[in-house]
Amino acid sequence: MRGVDEEGSVSAVSASPAAGGSILDPVRALQHTLYRAAKADPGRRFHALWDKVLRRDVLWRAWVAVRRNNGAPGIDKTTLAEVEEYGVARFLDELAADLRDGSYRPLPARRVLIPKPGQPGEFVRCRFLVFGTGLCRPR
Repeated sequence: MRGVDEEGSVSAVSASPAAGGSILDPVRALQHTLYRAAKADPGRRFHALWDKVLRRDVLWRAWVAVRRNNGAPGIDKTTLAEVEEYGVARFLDELAADLRDGSYRPLPARRVLIPKPGQPGEFVRCRFLVFGTGLCRPR
């Protein structure tokens, strides 16, 4: 099999769909590479992912997903409009810098009780729905 050595390990280059000529964006190629490496060796431990999380394109993809989902404010009450007014690129750059130097500290998550559907007259059971801030507060 292409890109698999004697031990069954998959190299990042050979696992990348970009290496095969597929036209995917870099974040999707990274996801696919990590997926293939994990599938090739289920016991594999990934020790060096932090640099990938801090990549500008990965953070931008996360922002796009939050924006597309019309993300609700978390416990910090920061809205998407406030982040956009502050400047998304500036916000993501500062977030990456805080993550890189270890100064980022997430706020506690907001928990809301959601009743579970049940039979009439039955004890109403509830479950927690947890909202992270989703965004770090703008400075």
